[in-house]
Amino acid sequence: MMRNLMRKGVDAIVRMSSTRSNYWGELALDVVLGAGLMLAGARRHPGVLAGTLAIILGLFAFSFVEYFFHRWMFHTRIPLFAQGHNLHHEHPLGYDSLPFFLPAAVLAVLTGLLVLVLPTAFALLMAGAATFGYVIYGLSHFTIHHVRFKHPLLRRWAAAHHVHHYHPDSNFGVTTPLWDVLLGTRYVRRARAG
Repeated sequence: MMRNLMRKGVDAIVRMSSTRSNYWGELALDVVLGAGLMLAGARRHPGVLAGTLAIILGLFAFSFVEYFFHRWMFHTRIPLFAQGHNLHHEHPLGYDSLPFFLPAAVLAVLTGLLVLVLPTAFALLMAGAATFGYVIYGLSHFTIHHVRFKHPLLRRWAAAHHVHHYHPDSNFGVTTPLWDVLLGTRYVRRARAG
């Protein structure tokens, strides 16, 4: 009974998560959260060097979080993550995303943890940058699937993610190939035997 109820709940969240309103609502919520965190951090006058370092560290940390979730959470058997991500692999032009409230909730908890261990201004700027990293990831991923690029560098960037859809054990990074290179999951085309 409880298992059936949980399954129905996950199915309802997955259905809601594949709607345009969920997708764009999540983006709006995350932009507001990121801007709020950045403004709150800047108001505490962390200094230019410390503020810049916090933003760089936040974006860098997010790049690993992006890789981590895509590789070890979305490609697993955790129903909420795997079911939604499988839908994306089946219908890459759809609006499949996490439930609109989940990323903001996770980022709020992360912010709270950072405030406990770092100076408040630094923690807020770092969390704000990570939040904008997530926004950039979401927009990048959407653009990769919905735009045909003409510029060679942009075509190569998009192609790296498209390869992931045919080789799901590689190219987990969307915004950067950094972690795929460092952790050995970057797709390398094998030379044809001649």
